Amino acid sequence: MVCTGQRPPRRSAQRSGEAAAVEHTLTDQLVDDHTILQVVVGSRAFGLSGAASDTDRRGVYALPASAFWGLRKPARHHDGPLDEQVRWEVERVCTLGLAANPTVLEVLHSPLVETCTPLGVELRALTPAFLSRRVADTYLRYATAQFGKAERGIARTGVPTWRHVMHLIRLLTAGGDLVRTGRLVLDVGVDRDRLLAVKAGEVPWAEIVTWRDRLVSRMTADLATSPLPDQPDEARVEQWLISVRERSVRCSA
Repeated sequence: MVCTGQRPPRRSAQRSGEAAAVEHTLTDQLVDDHTILQVVVGSRAFGLSGAASDTDRRGVYALPASAFWGLRKPARHHDGPLDEQVRWEVERVCTLGLAANPTVLEVLHSPLVETCTPLGVELRALTPAFLSRRVADTYLRYATAQFGKAERGIARTGVPTWRHVMHLIRLLTAGGDLVRTGRLVLDVGVDRDRLLAVKAGEVPWAEIVTWRDRLVSRMTADLATSPLPDQPDEARVEQWLISVRERSVRCSA
């Protein structure tokens, strides 16, 4: 978002209406123009990539405030145009981040940054405000539900989706480290080889269950002494979001 401080030429009522309509219909170009942050996540950010790995891109766009004034609201996310590319509107990112959504937290912490505007820099600097002890509940609930699906897959076909199981263990490990240290690190580090062995189906299911249970127990035990606050700083996040909208109005005035 660029604001020169100069007033643009006055548009006719018809042209203003046309522009408002365009803002409600997301296009690749519109989202590109308003993207404030785009990062690489997935296996490349986790240190688990191979030669054939996809490049998973996630991003944040901040639409003009006027896009939300009418009855028809723009979509809160946009897929593409690149393969494995998803971007969310900044308000949605704030909401999900405050709820300790693992996917959004990984976007905000990815070291592989492709696009970062001044607003993106501000959002990245805001990441501590999203972190709280809520992450333990969010990560544990998600992992428990997904492990249940994996077990049902074993009952149905004899094997789970090993790649998915690998990422569940990775998620529990990252969540446990976050609870214990207050920092979210995406790279799996020394666990890489063992996680890739899980992905290849080379680790017995009973051993994986033991690994999972140990991670869950440790995260639960560490919660009481976690450096994270009990709640995220919602007021700080909301004030920043309001400032984004206010600056959008000033830029278009």
